[in-house]
Parts: sequence; C-alpha cells; structure tokens
Amino acid sequence: MDPETHKTEPSLPFPLNLIFRERVRLGTPELMRQLRQEGIELWVYTSSFRKEWYIRTLFRLYHIRFDEVVNGFRHLKEVQGNREKILPSKMPHHYGIHLHVDDEKRVVQYGKIYGFNVYRLEEQDDAWAEKLLEKVRNVKKGYQRRG
Repeated sequence: MDPETHKTEPSLPFPLNLIFRERVRLGTPELMRQLRQEGIELWVYTSSFRKEWYIRTLFRLYHIRFDEVVNGFRHLKEVQGNREKILPSKMPHHYGIHLHVDDEKRVVQYGKIYGFNVYRLEEQDDAWAEKLLEKVRNVKKGYQRRG
C-alpha cells in the first residue's frame, strides 16, 4: 500500500524496512485479528510473483497470519495449468474462497463474468474495515443458511 495515497500502518523498523518496503492499509492487523476471532479463514491471493515466504513474513511482521497464500506462481500452476484459454489472474472460487477482496475494478468485472464474489476496496476510506467486516459477516451468514 502506498502511503502517498492511503493511510498505512507505520513502516517496519530498520533494517526490516529495507527488505520489506510495503506497508499494509491502516487498520489491517486489527481487522485480521477480528476476522480470525470470528472463525474466518484468511488467505492472500495476489497476482504478484513475490515468493510465498516473503508474503508470509511481511504480514507476520504486522502480526497477521494467513491460512494459505496464492501468488502468481501458484495460480499459474494450479489454476491456469495447461489451459489454452488464458484465465484471469485471480480465480478465488477455484480454492473455495467465498469472498475475494481487491482494489482493482477489473477483478470485480472478472468476478461477474466467472461467478466469484468480490468486494472492492475503494480509494482511501477511513471506514473501509467496518464496511468489509460487515460484508464478511453477511457472506458468512449466507453460507451458514445454505449449510
């Protein structure tokens, strides 16, 4: 997350900030703790080709743990595979992910085309975590009613 365009958590202390330059959106650690307390499984699904160890370590340094990580390498191997038709860079329903959170408009469009549930994070929004928590709870209720 770019601190020029979004409110972010503080940068990591030196020398970690030289290796892990990215920051997470302000409020992310607290939201992830809340979701975990509510029994929500947490995944990272990114189109980036950062190594899994890097992604996991970056978030652990912000006190966030994920159940699974899907990066560009894993997506290409497990989702795209040998298919001739090029699939979108994210297909969360392939992994049984009930709600994918993204800031890209095109991922929302792919969700409509390919039938997966996407919540789009808007630009800077101080109430983003509360809105997302409400959306997650609604999705969870919908799946509990079906099950």
